[in-house]
Amino acid sequence: MRTTAARGIPVIQGTVLRFERFAIHNGPGIRTTVFLKGCPLRCAWCHSPESQQLEPEFMPQPERCIECRACTGACPHHAVVPAATADSVAPEVCTVCGECVAACPTGARELVGEVFTVPQLMARIERDRIFYDESNGGVTFSGGEPLMQPAFLHEMVIRCRMSAIHVAVDTCGHADASALLDVAPDTDLFLFDLKVMDEERHRALTGASNVRILQNLERLAAEHPNVLVRFPLIPGVNDDDRNVHAMGAFLASLRLTRVDVLPYHRAGIAKHDRLQRAYPLPDTQPPSADQVTRVVRLLESCGLIVRRGGAS
Repeated sequence: MRTTAARGIPVIQGTVLRFERFAIHNGPGIRTTVFLKGCPLRCAWCHSPESQQLEPEFMPQPERCIECRACTGACPHHAVVPAATADSVAPEVCTVCGECVAACPTGARELVGEVFTVPQLMARIERDRIFYDESNGGVTFSGGEPLMQPAFLHEMVIRCRMSAIHVAVDTCGHADASALLDVAPDTDLFLFDLKVMDEERHRALTGASNVRILQNLERLAAEHPNVLVRFPLIPGVNDDDRNVHAMGAFLASLRLTRVDVLPYHRAGIAKHDRLQRAYPLPDTQPPSADQVTRVVRLLESCGLIVRRGGAS
């Protein structure tokens, strides 16, 4: 979240990773999913590594580079070397202005992350108002972690509520409790990701403790009537009976009865490659139908209502 001054009045800005229009898996009806940049976790299976950094960044496609040097000539700061790789800019002088991206004729240079004001983002969301109204849909704020930009998210959910647009917030739960509870009154649905119950395992797999996450889920369950838990199922990582049973028992204790099981996919590998980052789970494969069924039945044995796939 950024603030700038217009005529002495602070203007709240946020950094958006991308939009997904006509989404049907991130809440009821037809929705626009707004992915905000920034995430406090570093999940080993992350399928959107470009969402982790809060600020805009380059995401090159080196195989498209024809070494035409258009990017070099376009850069006003002389920060670009003529190769579409993650290290093809000099960070000490690059301002991430995007001139090199605009000049590239082959799309070898992509800038992920765009700064919006609240009115600008509302205008984008309102474009598909007719689809929300016809399908009982709305907007979902996801990430990354949308609560990494708390003031911007708070203002957006208020504006959506004022415009009678259904709001869902998709969160990993690793956020300040005050920020989470601030957006709760104007949020119709929370999609709350829960991954691993053991703290040390969680830290090893995501880079952070899960104590805050579990505490926030407890608080939210006590104060909000519409919380849907989502369990990303990664074979050999978090699908063991002990973890699944512990999760089911914890959710049942909070009287949270709805869980979506989200099977792992390998879409993040190519993105890690483009960012020249090592993918921690290169050999992990998506779960079989039988593996998913086993986990679903374990959770159902705890008295939960379980679905495969995203919310609708």
